[in-house]
Amino acid sequence: MTRSTLIKKAWLGLALVGLACVASLPKEAHAEPLYFALEVRREGRLVAQPKLLGETGRTVRAERRKPGAQEPDYRLVLTPTAEGETFRLELDLVLPEIKGHSQLALLHGQEGKVQLGRWPGDLEVSLLLMKVDSPEFRALMDLSADPEDRGSGRPI
Repeated sequence: MTRSTLIKKAWLGLALVGLACVASLPKEAHAEPLYFALEVRREGRLVAQPKLLGETGRTVRAERRKPGAQEPDYRLVLTPTAEGETFRLELDLVLPEIKGHSQLALLHGQEGKVQLGRWPGDLEVSLLLMKVDSPEFRALMDLSADPEDRGSGRPI
């Protein structure tokens, strides 16, 4: 066997090994568009009610700030990931006087409630999660295929 043949076989072997490694990598997950409806309560008082769109694998950030204010009324960070039919959410919430962190798992259409404060009722978040392209989401948003079937007649 000549040296050039040996080098060609070595390169072919390395190429096959590389191809096998690439083929064995997990396929990139398809990002699932999601809708989040939250209610934030501080000592029982409603302080925020954001409604957000996001997708799995991407962090969603939201904050509300009065014009000219140095600090926001709240800052919210949601990180959703898909695990089969379940969606795992990492939630961080900061209000001027308190902050909290939690993780929860929800199914499509499920609502969850987490306590983020030092005691029950101190800081509470209710969260509804829905897949965007679902009949339930379309009904919630009054999105029918025919604009005349919508009832409210309001454009989105």
